Amino acid sequence: MAGDPLSASKALRVGVLALQGDVREHATLLTGLGAEVRLVRRPEELALVDGLVIPGGESSVIDKLSRSFGMQEPVRAAITEGMPMLGTCAGLIMLADRLVDAIDGQESFGGLDVTVRRNAFGRQTESFEAQLDVPALGAEPVRVAFIRGPVVEAVGDAASVLASLDDGRVVAVEQGNLLGISFHPEITGETRFHERFLARVRAAA
Repeated sequence: MAGDPLSASKALRVGVLALQGDVREHATLLTGLGAEVRLVRRPEELALVDGLVIPGGESSVIDKLSRSFGMQEPVRAAITEGMPMLGTCAGLIMLADRLVDAIDGQESFGGLDVTVRRNAFGRQTESFEAQLDVPALGAEPVRVAFIRGPVVEAVGDAASVLASLDDGRVVAVEQGNLLGISFHPEITGETRFHERFLARVRAAA
């Protein structure tokens, strides 16, 4: 359909960092939005995409595998060069400049001027869904799932808050072309965060 914002994303080449985590769910959602999705495990694969999703999973494992596969520095360079990225749950941890409660030696890619605490919502058995008000995405609340998610404990001057829980805990932030969220919209079928990411990819491309 002419003028349809989703149809405009059909030529976009977006990657999902496929080292660990819920890669398939993001790939399916992005494909449904019309993007050309590629699974990214190697630097040469990163070079072929215009934007990158860092999925939920185990941040310490993603960190270790990113170094083993030679991906840490290329992803950091892509962030510096302005590549749009969406980090969900563990992906938010990987995009944070500062970590609290990280395991010994754990590193992140960085880029978001925030401090993030890992596993802030407890164990997987304490997972829950919530309705969030996200004014930047419209008046209708978004339904999202929190699964052992992190929380943003401090937001630096360079980053801005997109959403908070009723108790004030920050769960969504953005900074330039980087978008980091504590939860899993891909599980509940919520597409607006991915649409926002694709709009950034389209503008950057």
